[in-house]
Formats: sequence, structure tokens, C-alpha cells
Amino acid sequence: MPMMEEAVREVYKNLLPEKMVAADLGCSSGPNTFLVLTEVVKIIGKQCRQMGLQLPEMQFFLNDLPGNDFNNIFQSLDSLKESVRSDKDAATVPHFVAGLPGSFYDRLFPSHSVHLFHSSNSLHWLSQVPEGLESKGKYAPPNKVNIYIGKTSANIVVKLYQDQFMRDFLLFLKQRFNELVLGGQMVLAFLGRKKKDIYNGELSSLWGLVSDSLNSMVLEGLVEEEKLVSFNLPFHAPSMDEVNAVIKAQGLFDIINFQMFELNWDPNDDSEDDFAFDSIQSGENSALCIRSVLEPMIASHFGTAIVDELFSRFAVNVAKHLVKEKTKFPIIVLYLKKKEQI
Repeated sequence: MPMMEEAVREVYKNLLPEKMVAADLGCSSGPNTFLVLTEVVKIIGKQCRQMGLQLPEMQFFLNDLPGNDFNNIFQSLDSLKESVRSDKDAATVPHFVAGLPGSFYDRLFPSHSVHLFHSSNSLHWLSQVPEGLESKGKYAPPNKVNIYIGKTSANIVVKLYQDQFMRDFLLFLKQRFNELVLGGQMVLAFLGRKKKDIYNGELSSLWGLVSDSLNSMVLEGLVEEEKLVSFNLPFHAPSMDEVNAVIKAQGLFDIINFQMFELNWDPNDDSEDDFAFDSIQSGENSALCIRSVLEPMIASHFGTAIVDELFSRFAVNVAKHLVKEKTKFPIIVLYLKKKEQI
């Protein structure tokens, strides 16, 4: 996490707070929940040792929606303590951890109270499904049987998704600007789009395979067509140009660094090859990964009975896709600093 390390070092070196407040927005609950926290504490401890400075007290907030399993997070604090104790620099830093349920599109902290924000794999989720995707009277819904922007989506669908992302991202930046101290910084990482053709974007391809799986179940009478037509994801994978335009238009943050890298759909495949070595296994691995994200939404809208069959079909569709093209997840990483004067 080179950008995160740079942000932590710069914030501490420039502000030298006696009490430093950091927050991980959209932390989820799982094996990586404490990863950012541990790294921040290590970096602070090492920097203080190298500069001969007194250690600050660290207050670290873990934020996610109220439905997140915060009890699981709290029950895992012992593993965090062991991880911190095992590092000579981290072990010296007094730190305190708190859970903070709530949407990061709302205000979460008092004004000018946070030194550093981090968010990973969250900002591609919108605050809501864009309004206007539903059918109106005798008119068919503009997105038909797509669950996101697809090859057959109407132009208005693209605009609705882009406008919703712009509103949400502008709001997110405004809330964080109010909460950050002067000189505060943020590191944000989220899914984006590398391809210029938005109808054929990397994530459009992925969600298109979910749509295909659902459509096949509609044709066999396993899913009601009306259910599929009314299902749209609250998601958008923006291009770097879209993101850059929002930040510059609002003018609240300076862009210190701005990068894009790629990850394979298969979380177990760390190769840089342009082909899937075992497309069937990669299809199954990818399906498990996507299921962990989509299952609550699928079960809530379609019912739990279709879940196993849906992701079994999805795994097959992914395998077929990977034989033709090894598509990747583009990840946008932003390193932002609060502007001193507006």
C-alpha cells in the first residue's frame, strides 16, 4: 500500500498530532478488516522511532453500514492485538479501536476531527439504484433484462448511472472535507473502468454474465421475468476521467496521486498471463467471490431458492468467457489532500 504509507507519513510529519484519528470507511468484516489499521500503526511507530518523536495516541474507527457484523469484528480484536505485538514498531503505539455504523454518504464525524481517511472496495457502490430505471405505465423499463449497463441498455441508462455516481461522489467528498482537519488526507480505492466503451466495460461484462444466468433461468420458468426486469444494481464503475472531473469540478481536494491497476477476476489467480490456465476452476473461484458480494441482494429480491443454481450457472458462464478473454478488474486508487483555501 505505497500511497497509504505515503499519506500516513505526510499527515504525521506535517501535523505532528498528539492524538491522531483515522478511519477505514466501508471496512466490512473478514480476514482483512484490520489490515489497514495494522499498517497505519506500524508506519507511525517506525516514523516516530526514526525521527525521535514522541508517539501519538491513535484512535481508529471502523465504519460500515449497520448491517455489517460488528460483533464479529469486536470478537476478532484479540487477533489484532497479536498482530500488533509481533511488530516492534506497531507494538509501541497506543491505539484504540471503535466501530462506527452508518453510510459514508452521510456525516459521520464532528467537523475538523479526522486526520486520515481510507476506503477500499466500497465507493463503486451507490447510495441507491438510480431513479428512472423502473417501468412507467405502458413504457417498458429502459434497462430491460440487464442488471447494470449492458450492450442492450438504452442511452438513458448510462446517463442515470453516471449522474447517480456523480451526485454520490460529490456528497462523499463534501462530507469528508468537513470532517478532515486542515492538511488531512484520504486514500481511496474502488472498481473502475479502463475500456472507453462503457457498454463493454470490464464490470459490464461481469454483471452481463450474471444477467445471462438469470435470463436462462427466466426462460426455464425458474425466475419470473418481472423480477429480473425490476432488478438493477446500485453500482457504478467510473472511468478515471469521470472521477477526475468530479474532483476538479468540486474543488475541495488536491489530487496528490491517481493510478489504476488491475486484478484478475479469479481471486486465487495472481498471474499476469493473458489467458486463464484453468478456466473451469477460475470460473468457480470467481463465482464464489461474486456470490459473497451479491448473495444478500439476490436472496432479498428473488428469494433464497434460486441462489445455488444461479451461481452454478454463473460459474459456467465465467469459465466460457475466460476461454475467449481474460478480463480483469480495473482498480482506481486516489490519494487526495484537503485544500487549504477554497
